[in-house]
Amino acid sequence: MPDLSMIGGAASVPKGSAHARRGRVGGGRGPLEKLYLMQLIPALLVVLIGILTIYSASLSIPEASFRSHLVGVALGIVVAIAVWRYDVRALSNMTTALFVLACVLMVLPRVPGLGVEVNGMMGWVKLGPLRFQPSEPSKIVVIFLMASACAQYNGKIETFRDYAKLCGTLLVPLLLIMSLDLGTGLVIFFIGAVVIIVSGAPRTWVLATIALIVGVAALVVITSMIDGLPHILKEYQLKRLIVFVDPSVDPTGDGYNLQQAMIAVGSGGLFGKGFGNATQALTGFVPEAQTDFVFSLFAEQFGFVGSLVLLGLYAWMILSTVLLAMRTEGFFSRLVLVGCVAMWTFQVLENVGMCLSIMPITGIPLPFVSYGSSSMVVQLVSVGIVQSVWRHRQKSA
Repeated sequence: MPDLSMIGGAASVPKGSAHARRGRVGGGRGPLEKLYLMQLIPALLVVLIGILTIYSASLSIPEASFRSHLVGVALGIVVAIAVWRYDVRALSNMTTALFVLACVLMVLPRVPGLGVEVNGMMGWVKLGPLRFQPSEPSKIVVIFLMASACAQYNGKIETFRDYAKLCGTLLVPLLLIMSLDLGTGLVIFFIGAVVIIVSGAPRTWVLATIALIVGVAALVVITSMIDGLPHILKEYQLKRLIVFVDPSVDPTGDGYNLQQAMIAVGSGGLFGKGFGNATQALTGFVPEAQTDFVFSLFAEQFGFVGSLVLLGLYAWMILSTVLLAMRTEGFFSRLVLVGCVAMWTFQVLENVGMCLSIMPITGIPLPFVSYGSSSMVVQLVSVGIVQSVWRHRQKSA
């Protein structure tokens, strides 16, 4: 009697087999099996929210070019697709090259003829008609750098020498960027710190390092406030920290910006004022409403409920990536996913917290929403990285 399981050219798969389980987890068979839909769907929904938000901003804010925003989204999608097709595990043994690349990106704005100043910040590079922030792609490079450096320990850092070596690997590019862009420096520090901790660093070493960092940060702030002592922090950076403690200190500057952002968020109420009706954010009261304070623009239009939906999508995207990291066998791939999660988490918490006055003003963009092609491309590339890990998960390392 013929084997009916072979009809159609392929043997039937037992219901409880590992292959069948992989098919169900992949969200379907065929082309969709190569996509991690649990992370891709919320990411694309947030991108659509960002497009809608920037369109509303473009109606009243000349600096918010809707066409440029769409170009950034399109370019980011193209690069993300290329990354998705590429097996990122090929970068697992390129620690030295990644370290050099990270340092080069950090110093590019200092190169005469390349670096340009935008809004008082020397963090941009201009190559012909192209202008971008090297600090943005450096976030991705640091994710791969720290994952590559930490993966060799396979989840357990046993000697303090190895721990110090990993901290030093992060410290060099961090110091290079901190003098130019404090906000990006904080993102890079958080990415590196989380990757090192997940790599198996002993708790006592981590706590001692945190105490040292707090002490050094306090010293930097204190010396920057006293005349005659070295001022490591720039005046605007120090003022932002002071305003975080007491907004009334600078009623016409950063304190004013913070107060107006809070008013915009609060005026949105439960369901918001409606699309295009952000009278606070779109009439000039909230500065940089399309970039730094974009959450206040969104919250004013869509209210508390809309804000919950947006934050829920971020949570969905982040948690689905965490779940993928937990069941990813390759330690390098797992650490890369952890780095992406760290980047999204810190930027969301900082940007939203800044608009609510529970975090200091740093100018960190809201992922997938804030106006700016450099940021948009990098955030979409991070989505491509997650999808690449999923697509190549069943191949031998």
